[in-house]
Amino acid sequence: MNKPIELFTDGACSGNPGPGGWAVILRSGPHESELSGGKTHTTNNRMELMAVIEGLRAIKKPAQITIHTDSKYVMDGARTWIIGWKKRGWKTADKKPVKNEDLWRALDEQQARHLSVAWIWVAGHSGHVENERADQLARDAIPRQL
Repeated sequence: MNKPIELFTDGACSGNPGPGGWAVILRSGPHESELSGGKTHTTNNRMELMAVIEGLRAIKKPAQITIHTDSKYVMDGARTWIIGWKKRGWKTADKKPVKNEDLWRALDEQQARHLSVAWIWVAGHSGHVENERADQLARDAIPRQL
């Protein structure tokens, strides 16, 4: 049986919209790795989503995943809102297109690959060691404008 894997994710944006970065720390037992990336024009919500998507994508075999995030938008969307959006053909309750639908679809696809996905919300900038590290990595990944 595979060991459970923890993801610690964060996104950052300089301006919203503006240049942004995402980061994820993956941990399985004593093993840990970090991934990050950025976009020149994006939003904070898109970077929060990218962190989770890229973290899940990096895990090649189906696993038990626990995601730690400071984004209630991503956590609530992934656990609750996405169910209704899919039933309504990717429309909100008031029949408007779902914002960031491309990333929500990618997140849904990545979650479905795994044995289980649990979500834990952590308060941002509250001294949570891995969240602070993910935040720093995401900010470091923001493309710098010349």
